[in-house]
Amino acid sequence: MPPKRGFSGELTMSDTVINKDNLRIVPFSLLYEGMVVEEDIYDSTASIMIAKGGITLDANRIETIKKHNDYSSFINVTGNTYKALTQREHDYPVESRTEMEEASGYTEVKDDTFQILGEIANTKNVPQEALYSVSENLSNRLETVPQSSVLALINALAPVDEYLQRHCVNVSLLNGLMGKWMNMPKDEVDTLVLIGLLHDCGKAMIPTQILNAPRKLTVTEFEVIKNHPKFGYDLLTEFPEHVRLGARYHHEKISGLGYPNRIGGDNLPLEARITAVSDIYDAMVSRRSYKKPNSPFSIMAMLSKLQGTDLDKELVDIFISNMPHDLVDKTVMMSDGRLGVIRSFDVKDIEYPMIEVNGRVIKSNEDLYCVSMHNDD
Repeated sequence: MPPKRGFSGELTMSDTVINKDNLRIVPFSLLYEGMVVEEDIYDSTASIMIAKGGITLDANRIETIKKHNDYSSFINVTGNTYKALTQREHDYPVESRTEMEEASGYTEVKDDTFQILGEIANTKNVPQEALYSVSENLSNRLETVPQSSVLALINALAPVDEYLQRHCVNVSLLNGLMGKWMNMPKDEVDTLVLIGLLHDCGKAMIPTQILNAPRKLTVTEFEVIKNHPKFGYDLLTEFPEHVRLGARYHHEKISGLGYPNRIGGDNLPLEARITAVSDIYDAMVSRRSYKKPNSPFSIMAMLSKLQGTDLDKELVDIFISNMPHDLVDKTVMMSDGRLGVIRSFDVKDIEYPMIEVNGRVIKSNEDLYCVSMHNDD
């Protein structure tokens, strides 16, 4: 079957199967004259090869690639090309959070989520059609955006004042990834995405002075916050019961010591147990006005300690078995203020991966550890 579009001569595309999990989004502007393209380059949708490996770029070829990329500002590349582009010594823009969000469609769904949360807060009603639309958009993104890029968006440091809408989107994406890692049918993955998106909608019923407090909550305030899963359940009257319960029980614990109903074990629906893992991970990796972000590796170590008490052991194992692979070759801020690059990890000692710092690969430890993921925005 011929490709939708392609080049002539030596730039003709081959009919190839694309492994999207190996692709990463970068700005088109990183391509430069004289660059040797070692590996194939793909279009902004990660579905069509627009440049074959082995060519050297000049102005005409760059323009041709731009044309066949539909003049998009972004392209998808694989590992070695990604490193070659983003590690150049010249002052070219590195893959920033903002550019990544625009390229992946994250900005669109984040803004739509902000509108939905605002409508719920103002009307105390959930716009069902709008929620389903955003949820479908997110599910489609999981099919078209490389997994490594999805996780980069979740792990990137983001503005504090956008926490709630980003948290809903991130939990939705993490839920969807968990469903895919568990080889669930697409309709079940879609349900997990929807639950992630609306799991915190009950916070619209919480007084804003508590919800937006720029500090840790008092004991009394936290008791008020603990009502939000029940509020969410009450708001979601037009949704299927298993979706409502996924929202209601996402703060329950396997031990039965969670809230608001203090149920646990087999009484907890799978959707709620998955959302609990996603919720805790994103809350820990996010930066808040009253707390610093945590590195994914320290969070995974913490999740492993919560197995069997707070969280489902099997689900945590699935999360830890899949998440770290897309963190390799990512930049991190180290505890001594230097930047390092993750080179490898051991799931049995997940908190302390091997890090390259100043050209030397070392094993991180209690004295020199990853503080957070680093981005250039």
